[in-house]
Parts: sequence; C-alpha cells; structure tokens
Amino acid sequence: MSTFQSYLQELRQSVAEIEPLAARAQVDDGSALILDIREADEYEQGHLPGAVWIPRGLLEMRIEAAAPDHGRSILVYCAGGTRSILGAHSLSLLGYRSVASLAGGFSGWKAGGHPWVMPRMLRRDQELRYSRHLLLPDVALCGQLRLLDSKVLCLGAGGLGSPAAIYLAAAGVGTIGIVDDDVVDASNLQRQIMHTTDRVGTPKVESAATTLRALNPDVEVIAHRTRLDTSNAEQIIAGYDLVIDGADNFPTRYLLNDVALKLGKPVIHASIFRFEGQLTVFRGEGGPCYRCLYPQPPPPEHAPSCSEAGVLGVLPGVVGVLQATEAIKVLLGIGTTMAGRLLVYDALSMRFRELKLRADASCPTCGPGVDRSAIPLIDYVELCRGGGAPSGAAGAA
Repeated sequence: MSTFQSYLQELRQSVAEIEPLAARAQVDDGSALILDIREADEYEQGHLPGAVWIPRGLLEMRIEAAAPDHGRSILVYCAGGTRSILGAHSLSLLGYRSVASLAGGFSGWKAGGHPWVMPRMLRRDQELRYSRHLLLPDVALCGQLRLLDSKVLCLGAGGLGSPAAIYLAAAGVGTIGIVDDDVVDASNLQRQIMHTTDRVGTPKVESAATTLRALNPDVEVIAHRTRLDTSNAEQIIAGYDLVIDGADNFPTRYLLNDVALKLGKPVIHASIFRFEGQLTVFRGEGGPCYRCLYPQPPPPEHAPSCSEAGVLGVLPGVVGVLQATEAIKVLLGIGTTMAGRLLVYDALSMRFRELKLRADASCPTCGPGVDRSAIPLIDYVELCRGGGAPSGAAGAA
C-alpha cells in the first residue's frame, strides 16, 4: 500500500527540482513564469519578485489564464517544496511541457539570501467588496489592485457619464475625474442616474461626487467644473489613464480627439440619438481616430442634440455600461476592445450591428507621418457653428 511519502518520492523522479541559486537566473531575467501556490496568509508574508499567485486549490482552474502558452517555462514554489512538487506534476498532466519545482520553497529561497518582496494586499473590507472580481482569473488580486491604481476621466456627468462612472466606481477604479460645467435640471433625471430630485440646481460635478463616494469610499472623485477647451484640455486629460467620452457636441469631441492623440490617451467614445447608440474605442495606435470616423461635422439638421431630438431614457444606460466595460478591459489589458470597430445599438429592434472602422491615410491627426506631439489644439466652435453645443458642454447627453 502506498503512503504519501512513497507517492511524493515517486513524483520526485518525474518532476524537475531547481535549487534556489540556479533558479535565481530565471527570476532575474523573467524567462520563466514564477508561480506561487501558497495560501493567502503565507503569500502576505512575502513572495519572490514577479511571482504570480494562484493558491494550490485553484491552480488547475486558473492556470490557463496565467499561462496560455503550454510551452512556457514555469517555476512553481510553495513554503518548503512539497506542494510545489504536487502542483508541478498536476501542470504536467495538463500539458505544460517545461515545469519545475523550487527546491526548499520560499523558506529555502529566503535562507539563501535571495531577494523577496512584501506584497500589496487588499484590506479585509475590500476583499469582500471585490470578491467577485477576485474569483475571475483575468482580474484576480493583481487586476483589482491595478483598477484601484487607475485614473479615469469622464467627460460629462450626463446620460452616458452617469452609468459609466457608477460602474467604474463600483468596480474599484481608484480615481474618477468628472468634467462638466452644468447644473442638474429636472429634465436630466429621466436618464442621468447619478443625480436626484433634491439636487436640482446643484452643479453636476458635485452631485456626481456625492453619488460615487456614497457607492464606494475607495474612490477619489475629482470634480472639474468647467468646459473643456484649449486652455485646460491638455492639463486635465494628462492626469488620467483614459477618457470616457460622454460629450454631447462636436467641438468637444474634436478637441478631445486631438488632445488624446497628442498625449497618447485611449478614448472610449459613444454617442446616443433617440433610440440608437454607437460605441467604439480610439487607442491612437495607428488609428482610426474620431476624425477618421467624422472628417467633418455633419450639418446641424443632421445632428440635433438630445434636447432637440429627444432620447429614450434607458438608452444611455445601455451604452454607458458598455463604455465602462471597454474601459475596464483597456485598464486591465484583457479581452478584445472595440478599437477599429463601431458597435451600433438599435433599442427599438434590440439589435447590435458591428461595422469595421479603418484608419484614414489622409487623416491630419493620426495619418502616417503626423507628429502627434505637435498636433495644434483648436477650439472648434466656429468649425461646428450651429451644430449645437448646448450648455453642459463637456457632455451631458
């Protein structure tokens, strides 16, 4: 009858073990995936530099997300070198072809005087708040910490900015900036869900900050009560990782496009009209950009504002949530974004259509040979004169 020790000894014949000194090179040059399979209380006491943490009990379920390439070298370690033998064997059964166990585990690594780091962890209340994210292999602890470190600017606290900002705050995006110079009006309440009846007459940025802070005290809300223009756009946008475009007018959208390209900031763009919404992502990596989509603003009669044409109240909720989804994907570097594609949503038929967006080779802001750092910033009110630049100007769709 086999015992655990005999079983372990048998596994040692098939699993490669690497001494800390020899493993040091793999850790230093990043040639292998360093996999920490200890429990949370052990991981909190320190880990190898660059290690990916997957507790042993979740190893088989989460390894594909951490190591999609089955040919990549993997160095597994635990506290003393026993669980890592079992983990390495399990990975070999899953088809990983180059797996080794760190002899002596983390204890042996530290005893040898090799470098290790203290991890950054969530507070206990944060572990509960973000528990469903932590269960997702594509997010997990590393991704949640990245969200908490992220800074997103919402251009507008209106129909699109409201659901986008609320879900970003709920997700734990650590800093959310709100640009809007308008005040809450009773006509906003049909769709702009960050605001409430008792806040009519209150600046939208203040109302938005109240809502977001009440939802998640982890979030720092920065209120920019102003209209985005050439005097402030570059300074404001520079402090954020990406921009949620909830603008309701063409001058602001063209200016945002130019500043974002100049600074290398992704833009999650959306627009709404009556029963239809559109969504895309401008990454600025070889285009396309907003000017590729709209080289010139359409005639005013073809692009009335929501206050002129009306809008179904729930429509910006759908589109704004899609913006938040794309923003989280960009921040985490997961999935396939809508860059190069335009999603069109028709609420009346409940249909989504996808159109291909191509970069315009003659685009003055993202075309080949354009020096983006030298893109001139222009206030486009004259260009779009009559195109409807209602108050709230940074975007209260």
